[in-house]
Amino acid sequence: MKTAIYTSDAPPAIGTYSQAIKTGNLVFMSGQIPLTTNGELLQTDDIKLQIRQIFLNLEAVAKAAGGRLDQIVKLTVFLTDLGNFSSVNEVMSEFFLEPFPARAAVEVAGLPKGVPVEIDAILSLA
Repeated sequence: MKTAIYTSDAPPAIGTYSQAIKTGNLVFMSGQIPLTTNGELLQTDDIKLQIRQIFLNLEAVAKAAGGRLDQIVKLTVFLTDLGNFSSVNEVMSEFFLEPFPARAAVEVAGLPKGVPVEIDAILSLA
């Protein structure tokens, strides 16, 4: 059985997907890009501010699912330039303590709305 998760505290989906899907004790959180809660792009070229917005969005979805950001067990980071990898690490350290979630980082040719970063997550409520 699966349950869709939705919160107005995070940007609405911009396509045919849910903000997250809960099944059992796991919550699969859709990729977040640097959108504000009203669905507008964050107006900055500062990659760290964009990454911070993404984690705030993920935090809101985690809360709507009955969890917390520190219950994320896996992150996937999509970057259009792996040169921004150190910025991801720096901002992550503001949101996570050890043990850090498992993580993959992938350089991609493009992302929705032309943004430089997208992050999805798996949350464990157990």
